Amino acid sequence: MTSDELKTKKIGVLMGGLSAEREVSLSSGGAVHKALLARGYDAVAIDVDRDLPQVLVREWIDVAFICLHGRYGEDGAVQGVLELMGIPYTGSGVLASALAMNKIFAKQAFAAAGLTITHHRVLVRGETFDPVSAGIDLPVVVKPSQEGSSVGVSIVKKAEELSAALETAFRYDNEILVEKFVKGREIQVGILDDRAMGAIEIVPKKEFYDFEAKYTDGMAEHICPPVLPADLYRKLLAEGEKAHRALGCAGYSRVDFLVTEGGDCFLLEVNTLPGMTALSLLPEIAQKEAGIDFEELVERILVSASLKIGTEN
Repeated sequence: MTSDELKTKKIGVLMGGLSAEREVSLSSGGAVHKALLARGYDAVAIDVDRDLPQVLVREWIDVAFICLHGRYGEDGAVQGVLELMGIPYTGSGVLASALAMNKIFAKQAFAAAGLTITHHRVLVRGETFDPVSAGIDLPVVVKPSQEGSSVGVSIVKKAEELSAALETAFRYDNEILVEKFVKGREIQVGILDDRAMGAIEIVPKKEFYDFEAKYTDGMAEHICPPVLPADLYRKLLAEGEKAHRALGCAGYSRVDFLVTEGGDCFLLEVNTLPGMTALSLLPEIAQKEAGIDFEELVERILVSASLKIGTEN
């Protein structure tokens, strides 16, 4: 749809939701809603709960701009509801959203596409883990399989810390990942209209880029563009696009890497609904690397809204 066509429709900005990332989602949604109003769109903010279908009908929503993060919003659940209701929406479809949210299946897709991933082991609730027998020496990273924003993630350096880290991750999931810790620079690639716009390096003030560092001003330094050799930078952008395609993503995403001193690029994950807050990385990449300001970015994402399974009316 064109921007002129969309200005004749009612846009529902879906935010909040039921996940551990609810507050971040409210910030993203609030910023997007404000930008859409500034651009002249008929947009309404919708705090998503289990009555979402009824609210969409009551509000006569024609198109959904999804600003949800985490479960029930970033994992294909809401995308499936919108497909069933015939409401075009922003971002990736049901399958790509579900794959990206599940780190276990995402890694399988990345490996099949020839992308470099960290050595890891999948644990189910009740299963024990011995780093020696698993061939994964400490330190390791322990994380839930289906949470974002580093929720439930721990870095384990000593054997006595492992039990508590596993317990923390299992609070959020029945399956978790134990990955070999890779020392490297945290670099994220921004994708818009299925092409890489550029990249940004995050230098957290803490040991790693956790929830606090992501959403607290001053807790991380942003370097955009990252200082890298030109060939390595081009490789990162190409790998970002490849990861986006490997999951079947649509429109936009943010692809997270660890880049070692030797130039190895370890793919961590693809975020199909990256943050759109004042501290978020995708808007910063768009502004500094592609000259796209926040309002234009929001409009570009909106214009890409579509149905991925059904037939758009």
